[in-house]
Amino acid sequence: QVQLVESGGRLVQAGGSLRLSCAASGRTFSGYAMGWFRQASRKEREFVAVISWSAGSAHYADSVRGRFTISRELGKNTVYLQMNSLKPEDTAVYYCAAGVFYSDGEYKSDTWGQGTQVTVSS
Repeated sequence: QVQLVESGGRLVQAGGSLRLSCAASGRTFSGYAMGWFRQASRKEREFVAVISWSAGSAHYADSVRGRFTISRELGKNTVYLQMNSLKPEDTAVYYCAAGVFYSDGEYKSDTWGQGTQVTVSS
């Protein structure tokens, strides 16, 4: 089955930038889209961004639109999240997701990476 390996999370100052990577591997690709979710301490996991694998069309949460950019590299089965103008409220564990779908008014996923910590200092 599909496995997701994430990298790129670290401590960064407010206003700085980070680029997260997620490499997908395995015998079967489970879905048509990949994306990113995040979970801050003592909060529920929330949607960040999603991209369709074939067309490359992207959608973003209101909180990150204009600052974050999701992209994919088809030949490497890799999805990226470029994060600019980072704010302390962006601090969270960021999870890569495969097979992202939209249902009942929200984005969901069944396949997750292990998560990578992003900490933004003020």
